[in-house]
Amino acid sequence: MAKSSSQAKKATASGWIGSALEYYDFFIYAQAAALIFPQIFFPSTDPKMAIIASLATYGVGYLARPVGAIVLGHWGDTRGRKNVLLLCMFLMGISTMAVGLLPTYKDIGLLAPALLVVLRLVQGFAVAGEISGASSMIMEHAPFGRRGYYASFTLQGVQAGQVMAAAVFLPLAYFMPSEAFNDWGWRIPFLMSAVVLIAGFIIRKEVHETPAFVKEEKQEKVAKSPVSEALRHSSRHMVLVMFMALMNVIPVVATIFGAAYAVQPAYGIGFDKSVYLWIPVVGNIVAVLVIPFVGNLSDKIGRRPTMIAGCLGSGLLAFVYLYAISIQSVPLAFAASIVMWGLVYQGYNAVFPSFYPELFQTRYRVSAMAIAQNIGTMFTAMLPALFAAVAPPGSDNIPLVVGGLAFFITCVCALAAYLAPETHRLAMEDLGNPKAKPMEREAYEASRRESAKVAVN
Repeated sequence: MAKSSSQAKKATASGWIGSALEYYDFFIYAQAAALIFPQIFFPSTDPKMAIIASLATYGVGYLARPVGAIVLGHWGDTRGRKNVLLLCMFLMGISTMAVGLLPTYKDIGLLAPALLVVLRLVQGFAVAGEISGASSMIMEHAPFGRRGYYASFTLQGVQAGQVMAAAVFLPLAYFMPSEAFNDWGWRIPFLMSAVVLIAGFIIRKEVHETPAFVKEEKQEKVAKSPVSEALRHSSRHMVLVMFMALMNVIPVVATIFGAAYAVQPAYGIGFDKSVYLWIPVVGNIVAVLVIPFVGNLSDKIGRRPTMIAGCLGSGLLAFVYLYAISIQSVPLAFAASIVMWGLVYQGYNAVFPSFYPELFQTRYRVSAMAIAQNIGTMFTAMLPALFAAVAPPGSDNIPLVVGGLAFFITCVCALAAYLAPETHRLAMEDLGNPKAKPMEREAYEASRRESAKVAVN
């Protein structure tokens, strides 16, 4: 028991640091695409087109995700969760450092944005296996009745990575002269990912492979084609995960379109870059604190109620957040960000790392989750550019147009969560089996109490 508990904690730390690294890398790109890249990689006589082109390169990273999900999902289901997570981490870290070394448009012309797109594709490929691999590893190590709590740390790492991404930009944007920041200061956050990469490798190499995967190996039950098995046995659940993954619209509104809307001169809002960058930082700090509590709550009341509440609540609050930016109210934008992003959205965000893998069997869990989730997020890939196109600088009712689209999408996500089966009381051997009955309450409570004792010790 003690050894199992120790491995659960190591797996959780591994998932946390890996997710923090990958999403630090992913979101420093997102911040740069909204704040810096329109000027240095996509110069244009029309600033509106430069904004759209820069935000489109953010979306390109998502286009590589389905391919990465198939390749890395197969790797995770056939060679182990630990191996695929190490591969994902190195691909992401190296490609991110390469972005920090790229020449700009002024130096090499059109080759600069072309190379930027290539590296963005590598980032998208790498990140496709991270969440599904880390979630599966943590969940399969976690004590019964505590899977929601432990798996939620995967997303706490994601939020912490976003905090680090914005926090690194803050002192640079505040203290550096604008010309120096645009010239070379923006490169520092990309090059600093090397530090987190080293820390992640040290932690991840200490984690054992999960008992569930080892059991499959010993019994020679490892799937030869996990993708085909997933499509054959769990296509309905994959479709539901795909629709639930459209909740990526909220991060898009909060950190990508919101940033461009607030700070790009073409929109005329006029938020200072250093001031605006505090908004996602504060919201994500709150999220880091809230996520474990929501994950624990989902172990008690179920995955679906928290998911549905998070989807609908954060969708409604998107209107408030964008309205606050439109009236140039920094205090209201801060408050709306904290409530929408830091609190309500976590009803979804903290729970899906346990809910998604619970819908699939061990043999094809990483593949099924990775493919379904990344197809869903791929559909949100071009939302920043779409929002900029349907609500361009100078148009009326930007909060209403963009907020309305965001709320419609979150309603679709809530419906998908409602149609999915509840999984929080299923035993490990029953996970992914839609015909499995929930364990009896008495047995569940006894196991939960035992798991709680192990966690304390």
